[in-house]
Amino acid sequence: MKLFSTMLNKGLINKGIDAEIWVPSVFFGYFSKSTIKGLGKWLGYLDKWVLFPIILRIRLLKNRYRNGEIRFHICDHSNSPYLAHLPLLKSAITCHDVLAIRGAFGFEDAYCTPSKFGLILQKWIFKNLLKADKIATVSELTLNQLKDLSIGINAANKNWQVIHNAFNGDFGVLPKDESTEKMRAMGFSDEVPFLLHVGSSLERKNRKLLVDMLIELGDKWNGIVCFAGEEIDPDLASYINSRDLHNRVKSIQRPTHQDLLALYCSCEAFVFPSFSEGFGWPLIEAQACGVPVIASNIAPMPEVSGGAALHASPYHAKDFADAFLSLKDLSLRDRLISNGFENCKRFSLIRMTEAYISLFNLNRN
Repeated sequence: MKLFSTMLNKGLINKGIDAEIWVPSVFFGYFSKSTIKGLGKWLGYLDKWVLFPIILRIRLLKNRYRNGEIRFHICDHSNSPYLAHLPLLKSAITCHDVLAIRGAFGFEDAYCTPSKFGLILQKWIFKNLLKADKIATVSELTLNQLKDLSIGINAANKNWQVIHNAFNGDFGVLPKDESTEKMRAMGFSDEVPFLLHVGSSLERKNRKLLVDMLIELGDKWNGIVCFAGEEIDPDLASYINSRDLHNRVKSIQRPTHQDLLALYCSCEAFVFPSFSEGFGWPLIEAQACGVPVIASNIAPMPEVSGGAALHASPYHAKDFADAFLSLKDLSLRDRLISNGFENCKRFSLIRMTEAYISLFNLNRN
């Protein structure tokens, strides 16, 4: 969660609070180019779980970190084992989701099936996470799921609360000529409309639904689907080819930030049919760029959209297709865009930082 830690650090400094980011040192990882397959990952674990805890304890011996006003924050729940090396009453942690943890406990709706090692790792992460007195979850869904998993833990006696993420970058409407130039450079035609999906190829992202939308729309719409992020996985590529839709699907791998803005600003609609999310940044990114959003009706998508999106079942492509066709009503389209801009105000860096300052129980300078 490099983007999140950088964002929170910036927000705290803007508030006049002295803040710095600690990250694991790379030592064993320098040897990760070993020809032994998979060895690099294990060397990285040595840096993260053996070397860095030692460094943490050495740093905490310094007088400045014994100051009563010093607070420690772990920016991602997957690093919860570091709580064992920090002063617990002065430490807090952000839980971005419990998808992998729920997957380890057998919840199929998490769409995160763990490996044998992943099963052990996630249960270790969860065990340490429960030790935290102060936890910020990024959505009501994540908080409720965490509480449901915490059998035997009285969450009422702990400071577990929802603090929505802020934008992790600058998102907004690009000038038309700028976005047009960038779209042409990426090989898009001015005459061909497109639906956009932003994200990975993980199963829970439900990319296949956008292809099925094309099938459901038939001759009612002649545009294309664009997947931005990771490349299309072999199974989805095979499915696309089997339906003879290869000419109507485009992939933009790892677009730059400016290219991503152009994609958001130029698409006819942003489609976000995930089966499971902890928050869902792309949803508000699209809203900030002035595009109508069609997203899953599964939490936390309605929570994040703030009622400024159309929601449909991620299990039914027809429902998504019908929602898209409803955007022909220009008054509906304009209302969604306007409400989307208003919704985005909830996710300002100032607002998020104020909430964390309260969680840390720090006095502002």
